[in-house]
Amino acid sequence: MLFAPPVPRRALAWQRAAGIVAFAAFTAIAARVTIETGGPVPFTLQVLPTLLAGIVLGWRDGALSQAVYVAAIAAGLPLDARALGTAALAGPTAGFLVGFIPAAAVAGFIAQAGGGSVWMRWVAGVYGLFVLYVIGVPWLSISAGLPLTDAFNAVMPFLGFDLIKALIAAGLAESGRALLGQSPR
Repeated sequence: MLFAPPVPRRALAWQRAAGIVAFAAFTAIAARVTIETGGPVPFTLQVLPTLLAGIVLGWRDGALSQAVYVAAIAAGLPLDARALGTAALAGPTAGFLVGFIPAAAVAGFIAQAGGGSVWMRWVAGVYGLFVLYVIGVPWLSISAGLPLTDAFNAVMPFLGFDLIKALIAAGLAESGRALLGQSPR
């Protein structure tokens, strides 16, 4: 198991910016992989790049990459799963979109603190998922006019897939760091 400290602040600005923009773009592309479920929230791959951003870039840059993604949606770009642009931030998925930011931060923080094992990176992803659901489910409840338990039940089918996405993110993290020219953790 290799471990290196997080990307130092003295890292070249263009390297950090490239990672932030790459993960914002990856999240936008993952939004295009959408399966409508008939419910208020579609199945997408967005959780994978969100967690991977935190684990690969670290908590600050991972969160910043997701903030760039959400800001692009807020600016009107149709980068969300249903290509609604700004309207997505007033709909039932808004809590999940906004929740990508702290989810990436939490996953990144725990991955940095936990060392370099795949197991700890997966645990970091699970905590990121917890944060995502804590923010997304109540917003879904409010915006869709559902009782909180119904909103939770509406997203329960996604949990198993999201745990698998967290495992994939944990496994891909070192490759992502290498691709961005960062030291292995």
